[in-house]
Amino acid sequence: MSGTFSQIYIQVVFAVQNRNALITSDWEERLYQYITAIIQNKGQKMLAINGTCNHIHIFIGMKPSCCISDLVREVKKSSNEFIKDNGLSKYKFSWQEGYGVFFV
Repeated sequence: MSGTFSQIYIQVVFAVQNRNALITSDWEERLYQYITAIIQNKGQKMLAINGTCNHIHIFIGMKPSCCISDLVREVKKSSNEFIKDNGLSKYKFSWQEGYGVFFV
């Protein structure tokens, strides 16, 4: 076979610190759009994003050259800054350490 073909799908799940219910419906869509832009700017394909008030699920089509730990670190760091810089949460917001990754 000439060329390279890959089809890697992953689900990433991460939570708000202490599983606090801090993601509210009035700004969650903005957060999802911001996270989608981060993933697309890193050259990956956002397939779906959703969550609840205390955690997020992201479904990504990933290139084999991508390092998942670097991608998740960037998503969590940048989205945390986005939430703080835009005053979206009334409370001190941060993501819980760690995450889950599931290959499909």
